[in-house]
Amino acid sequence: MAIFHDMIEKTIEDFMDDFLVFGHSFSSNLSYLDSMLKRCEDTNLVLNWEKCHFMVKEGIVLGRKISKNGLELDRAKVDVIAKLPYLTTMKGVRSFLGHAGFYQRFIQDFSKIARPMTHLLEKDTPFVFSKDCIDAFETVKKKLTKAPILVVSDWNLPFEL
Repeated sequence: MAIFHDMIEKTIEDFMDDFLVFGHSFSSNLSYLDSMLKRCEDTNLVLNWEKCHFMVKEGIVLGRKISKNGLELDRAKVDVIAKLPYLTTMKGVRSFLGHAGFYQRFIQDFSKIARPMTHLLEKDTPFVFSKDCIDAFETVKKKLTKAPILVVSDWNLPFEL
């Protein structure tokens, strides 16, 4: 959002028409929130107050739960994926990979694991949901439901690469 160009990544994260104001303390968060609201008022930007959540300790942002623990998957969305039956159509495979792919950053080697299913999307490939596809499908579902919390790095501690 051009309106907040000088605040982006300093005190605001944005995605399309959604944004998140953050701070390292309650007082800094209040100050940044005040600046953001003044900017909205100055530019006649109208907020949907029903979608606004102020000074929360955790919340769902873009399908991910953000809390003091770090970044987690939204359990409601993951539970839907966990209950999916085997895929029977190319459209089903494409849809599953699209939804699961949203969380691929949480799954090590996601592309490698999902490869048997992605091969089904190649041109002129007959649709046969083979044992390899079933294994890949079940592995992705399992990894999604068991995904760990991603903890924000503590830059005051040493890193080992």
